[in-house]
Amino acid sequence: MKRIIKGLALMAMLVLLSNCTTAQTGAIESKTSYAKDALQEYVESGQLPGAISVLYKDGVQETCCIGYADVESKRPITMNSAFMQCSQTKGFCGVTIAKLVEEGRLSLEDPVSKYLPEFETLWVRVEKSDSVIVLNKAKNVLTVRMVMNHTGGFPFEVSVKRREARGGGWSGGARVRQVASVAAETMLRFEPGTNVRYSNTGIDIGAAIVEIITGMRWEDYLKKEVLDPLGMKDTWFWPTDKQLKTKIELYETKKGAPAKWVEEMPWQQRPYNDSHVFTSAGAGLWTTATDQLKFYKMLMNLGLGENGVRILKEETVKNILARTTRPASMSGYSLGLSAPVEDHENAWFGHGGAWGTNCSVNWHKKELKLWVVQNAGGGQPWNPAVAKAAEKFFAQPFDNSDVDAYTGRTK
Repeated sequence: MKRIIKGLALMAMLVLLSNCTTAQTGAIESKTSYAKDALQEYVESGQLPGAISVLYKDGVQETCCIGYADVESKRPITMNSAFMQCSQTKGFCGVTIAKLVEEGRLSLEDPVSKYLPEFETLWVRVEKSDSVIVLNKAKNVLTVRMVMNHTGGFPFEVSVKRREARGGGWSGGARVRQVASVAAETMLRFEPGTNVRYSNTGIDIGAAIVEIITGMRWEDYLKKEVLDPLGMKDTWFWPTDKQLKTKIELYETKKGAPAKWVEEMPWQQRPYNDSHVFTSAGAGLWTTATDQLKFYKMLMNLGLGENGVRILKEETVKNILARTTRPASMSGYSLGLSAPVEDHENAWFGHGGAWGTNCSVNWHKKELKLWVVQNAGGGQPWNPAVAKAAEKFFAQPFDNSDVDAYTGRTK
């Protein structure tokens, strides 16, 4: 009887490991299982409910979907399971800013006040005690570059998006234009351009600038110029009820025990698609692994989607997305994307999200690594094993001679 039970458990695990089908244009399956081998013990123990790993190397791809999107209902995780990507949204805003720079409609050195006059006069907090806050008028000009690379001095979120209020958080509170107006009245933590403070607020200000220049809501411009051209049909700020039935549930990691289901996080509150939801350029997009690949492979291919649609020029990606826009002393960050200070063949750029998602690419080597979980805290003890699996994958001398689709390489 025990043999039968073990056999059934093994069959169930094999089914879970075959949930992913690549079907990605220009990619052939590597036939390796580095990620699966690294993650299997965590899934079997229940510590890791489910995860997606995609490793890509110049036309060869390892795709692994392992475990469940919903443990209770035994719903398998798949490449088309919806998930909240949180701060990975920032890179999408970065691309819209880059498009306007490329078209000559915007300069990164432009003062924010050129588009949003309320930013003409800003105040910097220089001293604080229990009873007194001392402010000085900002001496430095706040630029578009600064709000997009977290050197503007803004808080993480402004008052209209407080998570403590029901309906608050990243997608609650207000539209980006209102968020920007509130931010203009908010005291800065330091002189613009002199330090680094990670801030969703700055990215929302960038989105508001896009609205002023284009005359469109930021999300509509994003859809028209990026999402639709790349065929990203399952990426949006208001997932449908049908999509939410596929969502990857949130789980808190428990040391030595199965993960615990979490109904919601205060920064992203249910319901996820009703009238309380507003666009958040800093952390608001829902997506799927299939769609995420389309976006990040476009960045890896220097602006060209795998479907042949060009979103940005090669030089635009190389110069203001794939490398830092900060002073070298402030570490690497470009426009809504973590990026290296120096451009070399081992340089990666991309972004992560608060629930544990991450994707980064290397345009020199045409390499990509995508990771999807919905982790509500407790750590990710499997991360070292995932990193080791990626090292093994990229060290392999794959034969990609059968790849007949565009790889993004320029002669």
